Amino acid sequence: MPYSGAMLAYRHAFHAGNHGDVLKHVVLMLVLQHLNGKEKGWRYTDTHAGAGGYALTGAYARQKREHDNGIARVLDRDDMPEPVAQYVNLVRSLHGNVVADGAPLSSLRQYPGSPLIAQALMRPQDQLRLFELHPTDHRILSSTFKGDRQVEVYMADGFAGLKGQLPPPTRRGLTLIDPAYEGERDYASVLATLRDALTRFADGVYMVWYPQVGKLGSRELPRRLQALAQGASKGWLHARLTVAPSAGGFGMAGSGVFLINPPHTLHASLQPVLPWLAQALGRIEQPVWVLDHRAV
Repeated sequence: MPYSGAMLAYRHAFHAGNHGDVLKHVVLMLVLQHLNGKEKGWRYTDTHAGAGGYALTGAYARQKREHDNGIARVLDRDDMPEPVAQYVNLVRSLHGNVVADGAPLSSLRQYPGSPLIAQALMRPQDQLRLFELHPTDHRILSSTFKGDRQVEVYMADGFAGLKGQLPPPTRRGLTLIDPAYEGERDYASVLATLRDALTRFADGVYMVWYPQVGKLGSRELPRRLQALAQGASKGWLHARLTVAPSAGGFGMAGSGVFLINPPHTLHASLQPVLPWLAQALGRIEQPVWVLDHRAV
């Protein structure tokens, strides 16, 4: 699929550490921790990997400071559920001294993207396969993982590139699909990519992150994913947070993650997490959280 100029203009650095990243990365961590419960290796494939990590003090992140209403709202809380505490510790550990000298602990200077979180949880028998088409982000991503023989970075369309990664040799794997959603086309591409992926590797774990915005594709995506997942061998899970004001349908009011073949432990792990995150991240009078699943 050809990429438009709008897609190539997208940079996740504008949004790093926002409320959507918090939800996405807590779930990603829990899934990989579950996969680590068995000795056999796994392959993590990220179809839209971005730059891997982001400077919160950089020009992009400072424009809207979305991390102020994301990671900064949970970083120093003393009432975190255990999964959130593990996520916060992971964020801290990935960059060592990420706190500005003399500043409060909430003043993180960097935020890890999904590839760095996956690498932190990767064992010697595991693999990372990362796709990123934006030339600048690809260069940063390649530099970040240079020399790590367990990681392969591709400057390619992740929707198309996923086909060559499935099934992984060990037949254990997690695929994260998290495109820019700059246009309606991405929503259709997510569904088409998943249909094909399930024919190649029916037992794989597939995780889709999506923004809660005013576009028709965003509103319809959870229902369409649920229909697609009806025949999945291990069911599906949908988690969503609505935490931010949306003026006239513009702006991201929240986000969701939809998993096909989720770990059987994930629903129970998220039950205390979703209401807590809704409260911690909420900037509206009545934040909403949704946690729905079908187990097999």
